Amino acid sequence: MAVDLARELVPDGLWKIVAPLIPPFRPRQQGGGTVPVADRKVFTAVVYVLSSGCAWRYLPPTFGTSPSTAHRRFTTWTKAGLWRRLHRAVLDELGARGKLDWTSAIIDAASVRAKRGSLTGPNPVDRGKKGSKLHVLSEVQGIPLAVAVSGANVHDSQAFKPLLLGLPAIRSRRGPRRRRPVKVRADKAYLSAEHLAWLRSRRLIPRIARPGIESGERLGRHRWKIERSIAWLFGYRRLAVRYERKGSHFLAFLGLAAALTCYKKLAKLTT
Repeated sequence: MAVDLARELVPDGLWKIVAPLIPPFRPRQQGGGTVPVADRKVFTAVVYVLSSGCAWRYLPPTFGTSPSTAHRRFTTWTKAGLWRRLHRAVLDELGARGKLDWTSAIIDAASVRAKRGSLTGPNPVDRGKKGSKLHVLSEVQGIPLAVAVSGANVHDSQAFKPLLLGLPAIRSRRGPRRRRPVKVRADKAYLSAEHLAWLRSRRLIPRIARPGIESGERLGRHRWKIERSIAWLFGYRRLAVRYERKGSHFLAFLGLAAALTCYKKLAKLTT
């Protein structure tokens, strides 16, 4: 049963993408220490923690790695930028198959409660309780292209430019890599003369809601796609409530969740 669970969490197709990206294990200079645990076992344990939301100390022994080893390797991989590179690698596979729709990019954000740590702030919609905010940019089908984390008191609009600038250059079925959508859609929280001018200067067509002009029904035709994307990410229970002391670790889990969400789309194409 443990083997079946491990294969379900990290199927062979996913591991084929992950394996070349993992930094090589470096033994201690002074020698000694314990025998290194296989990378796939550790990666599977990290995915389990993300999916189940369990604390590191409650990691089941069936994964073949101790909680301390899994957490230590997770920290090392986070510093090495593994999760960002994995997200981009899966997007490259989707792009090479022509499964990314660049006609629009959609931006939105959602808040979560945070117990502690950096990248937190008083949540204005949760009676000032400490929280973090997830910022997501997806293509028109809802596939997440870029993610970010901030304090819950940071206005949504402050992540507008960083998300668009953070779009990676993704492979295309034909021609060069692509990183620019045709249109950018967002709700009225992102509306400003600066943003409209900035988008036009980059030859992007703004589709940002204007208060008192666009009706809720019209916005709903596109807004539900990014809301579904955020719901997909919140399906990974480690993101539902933030327990990480370091903001970089919470962002790492968010990046891994985005990569796994993209891989599920890729897996449907290969079955």
